[in-house]
Amino acid sequence: MIWQGRDDGDDFLSQRIFQKVVLESNLANIAENDFVLQGFAVDEGVRRNKGRVGAKAAPDIIRKNMSNFPVIRPDFVLKDYGNIYCEDANLEKSQNQLAKKVASALLKKAKSLVLGGGHEVTFAHYSGIRKAFPDKKIGIINIDAHFDNREPAGALATSGTGFWQIARQGQIFSLHIGIQKNSNTLKLFDTAHQSGMKYILADEIFFENLPHIYHTIDQLVEQTDMLYLTICMDVFNAAIAPGVSATAYNGIFADPTFMHFFRHILKCDELVAMDIAEVNPEYDEREKTARLAASLLNEWLMM
Repeated sequence: MIWQGRDDGDDFLSQRIFQKVVLESNLANIAENDFVLQGFAVDEGVRRNKGRVGAKAAPDIIRKNMSNFPVIRPDFVLKDYGNIYCEDANLEKSQNQLAKKVASALLKKAKSLVLGGGHEVTFAHYSGIRKAFPDKKIGIINIDAHFDNREPAGALATSGTGFWQIARQGQIFSLHIGIQKNSNTLKLFDTAHQSGMKYILADEIFFENLPHIYHTIDQLVEQTDMLYLTICMDVFNAAIAPGVSATAYNGIFADPTFMHFFRHILKCDELVAMDIAEVNPEYDEREKTARLAASLLNEWLMM
């Protein structure tokens, strides 16, 4: 049993998340404002991108670390629809499966929460939002050290091609926060500029710069109809996130500056979808990275 924790009683003041989770399989049971959770237990895109595989084992470990958080919202409902897998190396099939389920949840006015898996989850999650709302402007905030806008080699998409794929579908409304100069080639920066991708470097994330960060986030929100937030755990320093596919020894920290702008994003009424990617349990130390990922997800659940 994955969803389990300390049982202090069934009254609202004592409840924890594991007591409120509903295990589901029927998409017809989704109701407005439900949090609909799905695991994307896939890292085929990481393998294709020549990264460290292992992220496909993350969804259940993240669930375990979410279980014991206290419930502070009386209207909180979390419906868990299990995991999507990729047993046959057919990444595109798995991405399409997730997209269909995400679209079903959003059309019922629920909120979509996805646990990766590699960052190939981005194109799948975005595709589901686009499928549900083909005529809407979708804003994407990507908290990540990388642009993930690499052009696919041949016809094979990877964990690093998601934003290139999205940009090929038309105008892209994206803001990338935490970009590292030493993790992206000049070509990737040029592709970002040519595609209209906005970004905030990791070096620009400091307390005195919060007004600029807030303003940049608000600009994206104002020009779009809905918001999707994706977090790649390799944006964080290896001291707090050692279990990722590509370790960042000069990554950012989940310090007060980060939490300020992160919560600013979560407070946006336009936010309809969020995912976490690149937790790699094979390289995690005492589940540090999974615990951090769970804590970040919980910020939205209890916002």
